[in-house]
Amino acid sequence: MGVASTGGAPSAAAPQRDDNRRAVQRVLLIALAVNVSMTLLKLVIGLLSGSLAVLADAMHSATDGLSSLLGLITNGLSDPKPDRDHPYGHDKYEGLGAVAIAGFILFTAFEILKTSVERIAAGLPPLRLDAQDLVLLLIVLGCNLLLAGYERSEGRRLGSQLLLADAKHTTSDIWTTVVVLLGLAGVLTLGINWLDVAMAVPLCVLLLRACWQVLRSNLPWLVDQIAIAPEAIHEVAMAVPGVLNVHDIASRGVLGQRVFIELHMVVDANDLPTAHRITELVEDHLEARFGPVRCTIHLEPREYAIADITFRGAHG
Repeated sequence: MGVASTGGAPSAAAPQRDDNRRAVQRVLLIALAVNVSMTLLKLVIGLLSGSLAVLADAMHSATDGLSSLLGLITNGLSDPKPDRDHPYGHDKYEGLGAVAIAGFILFTAFEILKTSVERIAAGLPPLRLDAQDLVLLLIVLGCNLLLAGYERSEGRRLGSQLLLADAKHTTSDIWTTVVVLLGLAGVLTLGINWLDVAMAVPLCVLLLRACWQVLRSNLPWLVDQIAIAPEAIHEVAMAVPGVLNVHDIASRGVLGQRVFIELHMVVDANDLPTAHRITELVEDHLEARFGPVRCTIHLEPREYAIADITFRGAHG
């Protein structure tokens, strides 16, 4: 039987990611305040003008506010430090929040389509628009541009998937407002009532694209997809003096934030202290190459050495 070793304590071998929750919460509070304000402004414009497109846009801004509120809730639960009940940390709460935001985006796309169909069924009633309404929507557009840029820059600085997902949602709201503005400008200047409805299809395509991007960046993390190619881990480990064989390599997590690595290893040592020093060197080399990592290394006798460095699928 092999001997399992985890090297050193997690605090020494694998530094924890900085707890940036307070900074993330501050950004989300600002986003929530802006989104609520923009929603109320669009709602007033939509009700006064009778524009279903603006009302749909207000609904989209409302989902922005909901996503920011959800982000605040999930961020409060996503303590990166492990504890007794969550020995691998709480990072996935952020991923769950991001996926929920994608659900809000999908819901918005279908609501806009539904609103467009209802307007066509109503015979495209004339709108009560004036230039002041367009100016107010331009102000909304400017606020959303500033908010999206702020969330994106802070998300990258803090390494927060939640903020980056919320920034994508805010960006989709920018495109929504642009499309609505184009449609309403055509209605106001040319008297073409169907223009805002005609914009609904490309608008929904943009929203669905944003939804897919959020899912694509978060689902691999939530389903424990491979984080680092096993060949790369094998190359780093085998370069450490005293390592004879490395196999059954697995990894999960988010590269650059925290990655969990598990591997089986055969070393050129006849005593436990020497073998332990070799495993610590492997951990140090992996961390120098890939950033924060938490390793579980299973030491095995020489006769356990195998050529396969990773797991095979059912048809491997």
